[in-house]
Amino acid sequence: MKRSFALALSASLLASAAFAGGPVVVMEEEEVVAEKPASSAGLLPLLLVPIILCVALCGGDDEEEQPPPP
Repeated sequence: MKRSFALALSASLLASAAFAGGPVVVMEEEEVVAEKPASSAGLLPLLLVPIILCVALCGGDDEEEQPPPP
């Protein structure tokens, strides 16, 4: 009795798994990555910093000219 019950139970478990559904097909989609346009955004601050520093530190000729002594 136990053997026939175990046989019927194993057959029902295997049969339900065997007919559970069709194959699962996983399709991988390729990701489309937009290209960034070439720009000089990274180079621009490197050029502007020395120019701004030179303008600030070199300064101009703000002093008034002294007339020559008589």
